[in-house]
Amino acid sequence: MTSRQGKGKVYVVGAGPGDPKLLTIRGRECLEQADVVLYDYLANPAILSYAPETAERIYVGRRGKGAYPAQEDINRILIEQAREGHIVVRLKGGDPFVFGRGGEEAEALATAGIDFDVVPGVTAAIAAPAYAGIPVTHRALASTVTFVTGHEDPAKPSMGVEWSSVATSRGTLVFLMGMKNLPAIVAKLTAGGRSADTPAAIIRWGTRASQQTVVGTLADIVDKAEAAGLEPPTVIVVGDVVRLRSRLNWFELRPLFGKRILMTRAKEQAGELAELLAAYGGEPIEAPTIRIVAPDDWTPVDRAIADIGTYDQVIFTSVNGVVRFMTRLRENGSDARCLAGRRVCCIGPRTAQELETFGVKADVVPADYQAEGVIEALGRHPLTGVRIVIPRAEVARELLPDELRARGAHVDVVPVYRTVIPTEDGAEWRRLLTDGQVHMVTFTSSSTVRNFVTMVGGVDRATVLLRSVTVAAIGPITAKTAEEMGMTVSIMPQENTIPAMVEAMVRHAGRGEEASAHVG
Repeated sequence: MTSRQGKGKVYVVGAGPGDPKLLTIRGRECLEQADVVLYDYLANPAILSYAPETAERIYVGRRGKGAYPAQEDINRILIEQAREGHIVVRLKGGDPFVFGRGGEEAEALATAGIDFDVVPGVTAAIAAPAYAGIPVTHRALASTVTFVTGHEDPAKPSMGVEWSSVATSRGTLVFLMGMKNLPAIVAKLTAGGRSADTPAAIIRWGTRASQQTVVGTLADIVDKAEAAGLEPPTVIVVGDVVRLRSRLNWFELRPLFGKRILMTRAKEQAGELAELLAAYGGEPIEAPTIRIVAPDDWTPVDRAIADIGTYDQVIFTSVNGVVRFMTRLRENGSDARCLAGRRVCCIGPRTAQELETFGVKADVVPADYQAEGVIEALGRHPLTGVRIVIPRAEVARELLPDELRARGAHVDVVPVYRTVIPTEDGAEWRRLLTDGQVHMVTFTSSSTVRNFVTMVGGVDRATVLLRSVTVAAIGPITAKTAEEMGMTVSIMPQENTIPAMVEAMVRHAGRGEEASAHVG
């Protein structure tokens, strides 16, 4: 990695409890300028997408009994990277100063004379109970809250938790890193005077789609946790506020809660889909199988732009086509005014919406958002001798230009972009598929289907990986491609739009796995 000029710096950043949306604005800003990111097991990998692609990512996770770097080694890496002039982000789950050893790392940086900032994060001690419908304080039930480590440093000369005081506290108790010591924690609380009838809850992977909550009392919470097979990471809550969960549980009631969903569309276009899936409680996973790149040769596009006044109609068949063509228009010293007098057609409302951002309102948006709909809409008028230009992908269905030509139109198809397989190997999302941790996969074009199959190792392998995965396709063309690749398409909306597809996924989830093949 090439060092920056000048002095390096370390940002000790709290990644929050797991939901990427709970990363602070300041934390995102730090990641966006990072040269190096050191991240933990508890930091959601999705947050790493905010760092530049060129940033070095170093996993220093600490997970139970598994092998992990010693704290001294982590401190050394931070210091060395900063001394090389790099901007370093130390990304830590939750808040770095709440049982996160961030204080130790900051001490090491200070001793070494390294410039550093601390960016607080949303601690799981508050967020996990909140997502489980448990407020840690409540005017009528708890005026205090105590955060307690469930795993003290065994090298300390004496235990730091004063169990007699903790047990007799009338407020809420929140234990972090206490799952393996749960029986001992319960025994110490009850021995210290806490009633066995005191409500208790354990939240695993709080704020994520995989969140799991077990509720009981000190008398039975150990047995219930064992029956549920709970393992770290967890947050343990003890106190009367746990009773409020029956009324305040909100996150786990969302229709896509518990669903981990692969998004196969291009990374830069996944935002809208990710937002909608998260709003319904799902966990969107970026699994880009296409990358949008420039055409090999801009000459046909530039020629069409130079001759734009000779065309009668312009047809945009995708958002990408709009963005790439209008951007090239500007690069050639022109703007939206050159489209004046031309009849502009957009294949669907989202494409028309994107065109409006460039100052152009579509004249035609068909009711059926695919090539057949465009043909029907334009076919209502004579096409003999009409000159039409279609800025689109290099590879696409030829139905539209062929049919328009058959009706007498002169059609120029100009490739304004290509879709290629991403350079990233997709190891993480393929691992999730292999481990059976994916519940749904979304396809938004035939290209995403074909590239997905290529990236996982062929049709047979794709069939195995998707055997228990619900497949959602944005429309009939994409669904047909998926079925030709051996997939069973369970969800297809009536409209070829992202919102309609997500709504169909919600309806499917509400009906359970026995839902019919195509949801409309």
